[in-house]
Amino acid sequence: MARANTRTAWQRRGARACVGPLCGLRAEIGVEPLEAGSAKIAYVAISSDIIHNGHVNIIEEAARYGEVLVGLLTDEAVAAYKRLPLLDFDSRKRLLESIRHVGRVVPQEELSYARNLRRYRPDFVVHGDDWRAGLQMAVRKEVVEVLGEYGGRLVEVPYTNGVSGSALEAALRPLVTTVDSRRGRLRRLLRHKPYVRAIEASNGLSGLIVESLQVADEGTGAVREFDAMWVSSLCDSSFKGKPDIELVDLTSRLATINEIMEVTTKPIILDGDTGGRIEHFAYTVRTLERLGVSAVIIEDKTGLKQNSLFGTDALQVLEDPDEFARKVNAGKQHQVTTDFMVVARVESLIAGAGMDDALGRARTYVEAGADGIMIHSREKDGREIAEFLSLFKAAYPDIPVVLVPTSYNHITEDELCRMGASVVIHANHLLRSAYPAMLGTARTILESGRSREADDRLMPISEVLSLIPGEA
Repeated sequence: MARANTRTAWQRRGARACVGPLCGLRAEIGVEPLEAGSAKIAYVAISSDIIHNGHVNIIEEAARYGEVLVGLLTDEAVAAYKRLPLLDFDSRKRLLESIRHVGRVVPQEELSYARNLRRYRPDFVVHGDDWRAGLQMAVRKEVVEVLGEYGGRLVEVPYTNGVSGSALEAALRPLVTTVDSRRGRLRRLLRHKPYVRAIEASNGLSGLIVESLQVADEGTGAVREFDAMWVSSLCDSSFKGKPDIELVDLTSRLATINEIMEVTTKPIILDGDTGGRIEHFAYTVRTLERLGVSAVIIEDKTGLKQNSLFGTDALQVLEDPDEFARKVNAGKQHQVTTDFMVVARVESLIAGAGMDDALGRARTYVEAGADGIMIHSREKDGREIAEFLSLFKAAYPDIPVVLVPTSYNHITEDELCRMGASVVIHANHLLRSAYPAMLGTARTILESGRSREADDRLMPISEVLSLIPGEA
């Protein structure tokens, strides 16, 4: 159909008479194709940047009913219920605009169609019939209800067998994830998600868990997963059987990062301890940036490292804030790309130095170029974290704040986000769950003199092998 008809259709969004007793309340399959120039609109929603024959089939079917209006889910909308697409919105929009039969592409800013349906009032919504069951049932129900408000109709096309967009995306993601795209993905996530959810990964196997684990919300259709990986010095040291005192050197830490990167695609945030000497930290930033790490977090303590969760029970010596700011600035001055992030970790609350000291240090580090602030606390009620967020975000609303809620883990991620958190890291939970499981199995074998009694603790070896991509 001519583009002129498309323009006419956009201008003719008045109310329409309802035809038939069940107008808009049931699927309309097999509706007669429209005559040329009918100025009807057929709406198709798409989120993926991998266009396969299933999508083409839907678009071609939609063209039988009217000018095809594609509602392309924005990066924010996609990130709300699954992983960010490989390509950004503008790239996906250009891709769809080049496809035959597509008349216009408009942003769909949420998984729900309701806002766009009420705005554009399409005559038809065209979708595959696979959403009658599963996570998208609620979305379908809402579409039918909104179409019923003005007499629009739903057209459901038989699902294209043998095609899975999710499977294609999973297969292609490792092939198209470059060092540059991986490094920049954390900043993309911060732009498009209310907050970034990260968890510790300390080796290739735990990296695979973080990479692939998903939990579906049957009520909303959203898929919850971890957005990023935290490579913790505590966990890295512990898995190597060494104390967490910066004993594991950078070369060994880089080996762990490489091991994880070889089998995953999600962004990596590195626990950089104190960052070492200023002169050394500048080169560390270059190395991490070259590998594709997204961010390093360094803490403002000096002397022999003591884990922060010991609090004032161990000697916690804070670095001079101006000296630490020089270290942050040196890292920022030596990075090559704009993607890499240096985050300053403020330890004032851990060391008992108070809120004013924490806020003053955070201000100094931001002025030195820090891309974000991590504030740490061992208080269980979370009140000082809430106070810090309130005061800091009032002065620096656009600076990301990273939290590690190990001590105050009764507060949900959504609640922390509402307080002002940008990144929430579950910093050592896989290590802490793995150790008691391994200890229990070993004890059972010792007590029984054989391994049979431990069978109910174990997954079948066939499932272990299936965890590893490419394993026979």
